[in-house]
Amino acid sequence: MKNQIVLSIFTSLICLLPLMANAKKNCTKQPKEKWMKVTDFKEKLKKEGFTITKFKKPGSCYEIYGTNPDGQKVEIYFDPVTAKALKVEIDE
Repeated sequence: MKNQIVLSIFTSLICLLPLMANAKKNCTKQPKEKWMKVTDFKEKLKKEGFTITKFKKPGSCYEIYGTNPDGQKVEIYFDPVTAKALKVEIDE
């Protein structure tokens, strides 16, 4: 009985591995050659009134931590080709 429980747990974990591997943010399927240059991307956001305190490139996204034009703290995932915001989290 104990072996069956261990085997069930192990099997469940094996089934979850592909889901965990895809946990990275997927913002575009375009090749990196088509992505906006990081410097151009940051400059575009600054012109729109954003401040960037931290910049990351998880998966196929550009991600910023900073403030939006309204002064709210934000975490935003962008499509690196179009600079379109795909996921916005506002820290209140």
